[in-house]
Amino acid sequence: MKKQRLILAVFILLGLFPHFALGQNKTTVYIEHADYLSYNVKLGADMQRLIGHVKLRQDSTLFYCDSAYLNGKKRNFEAFGNVHIVVSDTVNVYGNRMHYEGKTRVAELFGNVKLVDNKTVLTTDHLVYNRITQIAFYTTGGIIVSDSNRLTSKKGYYNTITKIFYFRINVVLKNPNTETYSDTLIYNSGTKTAFFEGPTVIRGKESTIYCEKGWYNTEKGLSKITRRPSIWSNEQSITADSLNYNNATYYGEAFGNVEILDTSHNILIKGHLGKMWDKKGLSYVTDSAIAITYDDEDSMFVHADTLFMYFDKNRQAKKMLAYYKVRFYRKDLQGKCDSLAYSMKDSTIRMFRKPVLWSGKNQLSADTIVIAITRNQVDSLILTNKAFIVSRDSTDTFNQIKGKNMVGHFKDNELETIDVDGNAESVYYVRDDDKYLVGVNKEEASFMIIRLRNDEISNISYLEHVSVVMYPEKDVPNEVKRLKGFDWKVEQRPKNKWDIFWKNGVEKMKE
Repeated sequence: MKKQRLILAVFILLGLFPHFALGQNKTTVYIEHADYLSYNVKLGADMQRLIGHVKLRQDSTLFYCDSAYLNGKKRNFEAFGNVHIVVSDTVNVYGNRMHYEGKTRVAELFGNVKLVDNKTVLTTDHLVYNRITQIAFYTTGGIIVSDSNRLTSKKGYYNTITKIFYFRINVVLKNPNTETYSDTLIYNSGTKTAFFEGPTVIRGKESTIYCEKGWYNTEKGLSKITRRPSIWSNEQSITADSLNYNNATYYGEAFGNVEILDTSHNILIKGHLGKMWDKKGLSYVTDSAIAITYDDEDSMFVHADTLFMYFDKNRQAKKMLAYYKVRFYRKDLQGKCDSLAYSMKDSTIRMFRKPVLWSGKNQLSADTIVIAITRNQVDSLILTNKAFIVSRDSTDTFNQIKGKNMVGHFKDNELETIDVDGNAESVYYVRDDDKYLVGVNKEEASFMIIRLRNDEISNISYLEHVSVVMYPEKDVPNEVKRLKGFDWKVEQRPKNKWDIFWKNGVEKMKE
């Protein structure tokens, strides 16, 4: 059924239907000129031989050749040598030999066949031209040249009225900017637009496009493609339900199930709307946007309102920016912030505006957080201004560390040591081996080095201006239980890769 609809659509485009009734008109084939005319009964009844500068006419169409055999009664003739049909002021057909049926107005040409329509030239070895429908077709391979476009195919149809070509099998369209390969292609030489049906590849100077349905304007460099099309260049690709692309400006738009893949840095960005500026080295995805950095061991999933990717002049990814309501998840690290930047050059993640990071049992926050990743493992992190680390001790008690700045060091993706620089404070619930509470330590110093084991504090070293107080549980002051700036946000911690999308209840919380 789909194939029948396609054929019907093609017939309508080519203009087959309106002309069938004209074939019933009977008109004579007239001899306008011949240097020599003879009749020999051996050639057949009603057969005449015409030699030298032969000129024939039927209706308004003129036929030229070196020689011909004409059956005046049947209105048929065979033409030989320098065959030329003058169809109109703009359409001319040439060949070495021709058979013409005057009743059906169908001409069949052989050898070095050429159809010329203004700046459009069709060449083939065998062509059938119907004067009633004004459609020419070939089935043994042909070449169409129109301005700077060159098309080749095994089968082709051309409507000289609508200027529309229909190509089938091994279709190739070439121009100075692109090469297009397709199984089925409809080309309008008037508008310079190609329509695709079936698997199609468009290769440009900067990128390659694949689709199974769509159109491409070769003059303006505009294309609209559907059926899960993709555009790729070097080590990046973009796939969507539909794509619009401008080869002249290198600007594209993607709609529905958008995926941008960078294989050099193993990053996949997904969403429902995307745009790209290849000349500027910029792409972005929005509407349920998610970025995935992946390898064999672990992957990080990042969600934001909008995700930007920047590329250098060699189309190598440089950085990714995530804007507004950022949340991310990987097995050993989770986080949230307002905006995030990831540099591919040094594998560094920077979190801005009220960032919060969770590593094991620890919640880390500051004005800005920088995470350094080496071989896809967290190597270290820097907390700048109002640095704060919290871990739950029991249901309603928390171990806390705060200071101006902090540097955390990881080993095997676990937080191992923390350097606290400036106005360092800590509250630590000291427990024995049986987890019995010994007391609560409140420490202050200019500089602290904190060592952790299994995400729990195992040792604290102090430098300069040290103040240490051990409180029994019943005597702990309220201001010690909660250091200034304490804010436990466990309800906002992503629990898995699907939990990175903001839910209404979480989204409305005060941060």
